[in-house]
Order: sequence, then C-alpha cells, then structure tokens
Amino acid sequence: MANAATTQKEWLLVDAENEVIGRVASKIAMLVRGKHKPTFTAHVDTGDHVVVINAEKVRLTGNKMADKEYQRYSLHPGGQVREPAEKLMARKPFALLEHAVRGMLPKTRLGRAQFNNLHVVVGAEHKHEAQKPRKIDLNTIK
Repeated sequence: MANAATTQKEWLLVDAENEVIGRVASKIAMLVRGKHKPTFTAHVDTGDHVVVINAEKVRLTGNKMADKEYQRYSLHPGGQVREPAEKLMARKPFALLEHAVRGMLPKTRLGRAQFNNLHVVVGAEHKHEAQKPRKIDLNTIK
C-alpha cells in the first residue's frame, strides 16, 4: 500500500489538439489520480503532474459548442450566469477542459488536492520545462 513518502510523482505532457473533450478528460483524470500505476491507493495522492497544452484546440461533438451551457453563481441575489460553451471558450479557453477533469475527480479533500496536479495551458508553450515532462500519447492509455 502506498503512502505519501513512497509515492513517485512524475511530470507528464499531454497534447489536447483535435481531441474530443470528454475522452481526453477521462484519461487525464486517470493520470492525475494515479489509477494507471500498479501502486494506486485510493486514499493517497499517487497521481502524476499532468501538463496539458493546446487546450483551446479541444473539440466538442455535435452542437455542444452552441447548446452546452456552463453555470456559475456570484453568491449575490440574481447572480446566476449561464454561458454557452463557445463564449466560455472565447473568454477562458482552458476552463472547458479544467471543468471536465474536475468533474471526474473525487468530491473530497483528496480530489481537490489531486486537481492541483493538473496544469492546463493555452498554446504549445508552458512554464514547466524545468521539470522535463515526458510526452505521453493518450491513445496508448486504456
């Protein structure tokens, strides 16, 4: 059984260009949780740091770009805002992928800590070059 002292965290690089958002998000969530490792332990953060580049080039199938709505609330009366995916993509291109991955993580303290291992970047350049992330092909992950 793994614990915080024996966990080996690795930096991975994922290119999300022309990927369907749900399919890529489920694979990223698996990497962030650590379920791809033989030492996976449900109550320990065994996941890797995942850097996702080209987040603005992710695809939504069908009419979801116009029909899917994201909701937020300002905690003030009348502060509920619904925004279509295309407007959210124009305003915050990384938010669609972050929202999808966050929904696939546990809704606990551990899930919030694991979400900090996700680094979504717009474009191909990222600030984590010093960690030497290993490029991973999502098609090889089952």
